[in-house]
Amino acid sequence: MIMSTNTEVRTAGSSANKTKTMALIGVMAAVTCILGPLSVPIGQIPISLTNLVIYFTVFVLGIWAGTGSYGIYLLLGAVGLPVFSGFAGGLGKLLGPTGGYLIGFIFMALIGGAVIELSHRNIFLTMLGWVVGTAVAYAFGTVWFVYLMKCSVTYALTVCVYPFIGFDIVKIVIAPLLGKTVRYAITKAGLIQKAA
Repeated sequence: MIMSTNTEVRTAGSSANKTKTMALIGVMAAVTCILGPLSVPIGQIPISLTNLVIYFTVFVLGIWAGTGSYGIYLLLGAVGLPVFSGFAGGLGKLLGPTGGYLIGFIFMALIGGAVIELSHRNIFLTMLGWVVGTAVAYAFGTVWFVYLMKCSVTYALTVCVYPFIGFDIVKIVIAPLLGKTVRYAITKAGLIQKAA
């Protein structure tokens, strides 16, 4: 009887944790949908806040919940909601010349998230992980851009990568510092478990 009660308590606790995690995933997907369309035009491709939200979300929620949150954002954009940079949406944007960078962010989230969890959220290693993950996203997106635009790699890097490196370094520094504070607060509030 006691064992049965303990099992029920553990099951209820596990269900509650899953519900909280799902709610946080939904909240962060919504935040991405709000901030993702905001952009600063500096050329053919604007500066977006999407990767900043990914850096932050994966740090706070962990690799799978953070990447899942971004996946929801991509799906919402793919079905036509105007959540991509410049308030664009639809498969045309996702599969267009710059869509490779949006897809590449999935690899970025997985790589950065793995480093975050393996390093137990060490700030320096987290930033290093985001640099590597961002480089992979750039590489994937650039290959995609070159293929669709039939242009040179040099042109693609000049248009799609070089103008954004400085801004992305700033985002990589800001996100884990902010994320550490927010993660501490929501852990203390019981919304996530410390080991998550």
